[in-house]
Amino acid sequence: MGFFTRIPIPKRISFSQENLNRCNRYFPHIGVIVGGIGALVYYGATFLLPTSVSILLSMIATIWITGAFHEDGFADVCDAFGGGWKKDQILQIMKDSRVGAYGAIGILLLLMLKFLALLHQNTSLILLTIVAGHILSRSMSVWTMYALSYVREDETSKSKPITKHLRLNDFLMAQVIGIIPLFFFDSYYYLLAFFPVLTAKLLLDNYFKKWIGGYTGDCLGTIQQVTEVIFYLSILSINHLL
Repeated sequence: MGFFTRIPIPKRISFSQENLNRCNRYFPHIGVIVGGIGALVYYGATFLLPTSVSILLSMIATIWITGAFHEDGFADVCDAFGGGWKKDQILQIMKDSRVGAYGAIGILLLLMLKFLALLHQNTSLILLTIVAGHILSRSMSVWTMYALSYVREDETSKSKPITKHLRLNDFLMAQVIGIIPLFFFDSYYYLLAFFPVLTAKLLLDNYFKKWIGGYTGDCLGTIQQVTEVIFYLSILSINHLL
């Protein structure tokens, strides 16, 4: 877990390629922790602060606990696909640690959309929506790892070691954990939120495959961020229809 959050990995857990290969199934569990922290910060803040400020503090908490890992990936993808026209060029831009105009504008709009989508939720649903969004979106990243090939050839990549031999049972476990939170909403209509999330993930998969032939770690971060926001918007839309 320490790879995706600031939470340190216990010393008793030794490194092995087998552990890395099997850790993919636990990505949604990381969503439980990150989303749970965000929900707790929101809940605690509401006793003293307005809903809008509480949501913003919740977002800050989730960004801090992950080290902006996924947000950084989204910004890199915006820069790479916005400024590159060939596979090699796109991959090279994604490796650049600097943030360009596409990345800055993209992450600003994404965070604004996330904030507004949560702000206009029914307040009774915000806690569950935050947690469910973090869990489901991470299961979508696992789906991409199972469906597409990793495209970077350099061995210094951070993501390649954990994407080897993703097994079917690991993939299925991640998807089951990802969808379970949807059953905690007070109406089964909220299960419909799964389909816009899946659609967004499939569209991104096709886009990445078309331009670079697969995915990178930054692509996974993008899928997590985008599907999280799509989930919030879907819950908001369903709530307005009910």
